[in-house]
Formats: sequence, C-alpha cells, structure tokens
Amino acid sequence: MAQNDDLTRRGVMKLAGAAGITAAALTTAAKVGPGIVKAHAQSNQIKYGMIGTGSRGTYLLSRLAKIDNGHCTALCDVDQNSVDKAATVIGTNPKKYSDYRELLADRNVDAVLIAVPLYEHFPVTRDSLQAGKHTFCEKSLVFAPEEVHALRGLAPQHGKQVLQVGLQRRYSQYFQATKQMVENGILGDVTHIHAMWHRNPGWVMKPAGKSNPKNWRLFREYSGGLTAELASHQIDVADWMFGAQPEFVMGLGGLDTWKDDGRDIFDNIQLIFQYPGGRKMTFSAISTNNHCPFLCSSRPEFGICIMGTAGAVEINVGDGQDTLPTALWYREARPTKISPATEKTETEAGATYALAGPEKGIPIRMPQYEIDKQKDSFITRELKYARLWLYQKGVMVPEEDVNPVDTELQSFFHDSMTGGHPKADVEVGLADSTAVILANVAMDENRRVYFNEIQNLGNDKIDQALKKEAKPMA
Repeated sequence: MAQNDDLTRRGVMKLAGAAGITAAALTTAAKVGPGIVKAHAQSNQIKYGMIGTGSRGTYLLSRLAKIDNGHCTALCDVDQNSVDKAATVIGTNPKKYSDYRELLADRNVDAVLIAVPLYEHFPVTRDSLQAGKHTFCEKSLVFAPEEVHALRGLAPQHGKQVLQVGLQRRYSQYFQATKQMVENGILGDVTHIHAMWHRNPGWVMKPAGKSNPKNWRLFREYSGGLTAELASHQIDVADWMFGAQPEFVMGLGGLDTWKDDGRDIFDNIQLIFQYPGGRKMTFSAISTNNHCPFLCSSRPEFGICIMGTAGAVEINVGDGQDTLPTALWYREARPTKISPATEKTETEAGATYALAGPEKGIPIRMPQYEIDKQKDSFITRELKYARLWLYQKGVMVPEEDVNPVDTELQSFFHDSMTGGHPKADVEVGLADSTAVILANVAMDENRRVYFNEIQNLGNDKIDQALKKEAKPMA
C-alpha cells in the first residue's frame, strides 16, 4: 500500500527518536565550529601567513577575517596587485612577500595556509614543514605519484606540527550527521554513492592562453583537471562514508566543447570507483549544464546522494560560497535485508508497476527541533511539529548554519595551539590525491586502474621530488 505523502504526528514523533542520533553528531560539530576559541588577544591567536592570494586564497582570507583564533601577519604571491588586494580583504596590515621562502623565514609566522596552483602544493608544503610551521594546504594535497610517497615519508618527521588538507566536507555538520547515520545503521547497508558537480560554462578560457597564470587549471602541466578540482571533495566523502579506500577506478573523459586556446584538460568526466564489498561511487562533472537533480533540483552544481538499503541522504552545497549546505533524509518504504551469499533467500517477483509509495525527505539537522515528550511542553511540541511539517511541505529549508570552510580554518588554528589532530589529516589527503591521480590514469589509458598500482608509480622520482623547487608562473 502506498504511504501517505504527508508526515503524520505519530510519524514525526517516531522519526524524532532516530533524528536524535544526528543531534549528537551536530552537538559534537558545534564544539569545533565558530566560537571554539573566542580569543581576541593576539597572545591567544595563531599568527599565520597565506601563500597564494589568487581566487581561492582571497576567498579563504574573506572567511579568515571573521575568525577570532588566528591573526594574519604575512601574505605572499608573485603578483603584487593580488597581494595588495588580499591585504585589504584581511585588514591586518600584513607583511607582503613575493618569495614564499622569505615568508617561511618570518619568525612572526607560526602557521601557513597554502593556496597556490596544484603543481606547487608539494614543494611549498614540504618547505613549510621543514621551516617548522603548522601547515594547511588546499586540496589536492599533492600532484604526482612520487609526491605521495615523498610526503608520506616526510610527514612523520614533523609529528609535532599540524598538517591539514582543505577537504572541508569533514567539518560539515551535515556530513558528520550523515556519517553518524551510517554508523548507527539508520541507512541500512550503504552500497552506493552518487555524486556530481555540473557547471555551465566550466572554466572558460580568459585571454592570453597558456601564458596567463589565471588559466593554470586548464593545462595538465599544472592541473589535475576536473578530478582534482571538483571530484576530490566527493571522493573523500565516499572514502569517509564507506570507511575504506577504493579497489579500482574506471572512467571516461573528453575534451569535447571548450577547445579554446590550447586547453588540454577534459571538459567532462564520468568516473566509477569500486570499494570493498562491491560498493560503488559514481561521479559526474560536465561543463555544459549545471543541473543537479537532488533536493528537488532546488540548487545547481554540487550534489551527493548516500544510498543504503533502508534510506538515503541527499546533500547539496549550492554555490559553495555563501549558500550553505542543506540535506534531506529519505526512508525506504520497503527496506531490503541483505543476506550472506551462501544463504538461500526467498524472494517474490513482482511487476515493475507494483511500486512502493513515494517518500518525502526529512531534514537531518534536527537538534533544535527534536521532539522530547518528557521535557517539552505541549506548546513547544506543537511548535516543533509545525516546523517539521513546514519542512515537509518545502516551506522552510533546513540549511547548515555554519560554513564548513570557517569550521575547518578555525579548527586548524585550534589544533595548532593545542596539539590536536585534524579530521582531514595527511593520510586523508594522500588517499584523496591517490584517487585523483589514478582516476586520471584510468581515463587517459582507457582501462580499469587498481589502487595498489600507486605502490609502483613514481618510486624512481622520490629523491627528485624532495629536491624540487617551486617555480611559480610569472
């Protein structure tokens, strides 16, 4: 029998108990969110420098300007105009450098944030660690196989320093809550994750071609393409939700639409990652349409759906700037129970038109709306029920109230002061970079690429990587 589209009062009360699991995750998330260290005195702030003040670096500075437990003392970029603009964004009168090594030698810098082009990530991160600085590097953490090996060997030598990678989904209340749902079996056996990041247009070339440093993402010499810039976020989410790394990857990519002025990265890619137990993650990135079918297509571009035998969660982050994430949980009307392959199971064949009733999404961000029959007054329960009903009708949108970028940056400073361990640590970053590297190999060589192949890639270039100098584009 098809279920009623509307939530009943009894249904809300029942769901509130399950949603309480997410409340614990969100309470934990709140502890590392804004307000973690309300220290305005400089003596209680980490003094940091930013290396790379292009579009991403300047965006980070716009978020950092609102964070209390860090103080910007230095900026560095080869473009003086970029540095000058960035200094006005942060507003702390920082020193300005054109050579990042001079910034690393500055004793008034305790921590470094790195937002340079991908091909420079490893040498600048290596030099930052060797200079004794706490280090935050944007994703992907490294660019080449030899850099995976080199950083894995180097990082333990600097165990007292924090090394964090910019995979901010791990600092999101929604993704943390979803992970709690996975761990507590609310979604059943999670078997598939579907992810996409669609844009229109995608990275259209600016004038001046390959000589223009603002175009570095469009050339393989400097960039990991759509896999590194977009897929890396959702590959990391899949690793996290599955609690494992992929066994192999297959993919197709093409340079089919944007053939302007020498571009050589793909403008569309489709990837399939297989994880242990036959679990799979698919990823799609196209540059000719920004439609995202999740959450009733209410937001474009980015979306991910974590699917289990008892339910699914859809998460969308909109434009990734000031539009915050939102997420809905969909229960399976007829949950599947997976039995071991050795056991015989009885099944009933049915025509394809014998479908279960539709299920509408329930917001997973529930702590302030959780219904507690023991503690809540009648009026409070009714108000909470009304809010849930409005969510169900689409009148209210359950958005995350903190930008995960703010949380990851504030957590970086907190860990740097206290010796804490980042959620997005070096091993998380290297696993993500490995996935990016091998996915690109799979598309280039048109074959299934196994993840253990990384062990034999780049070994003859490790010493070269350790001695490599960062050479910023002029």
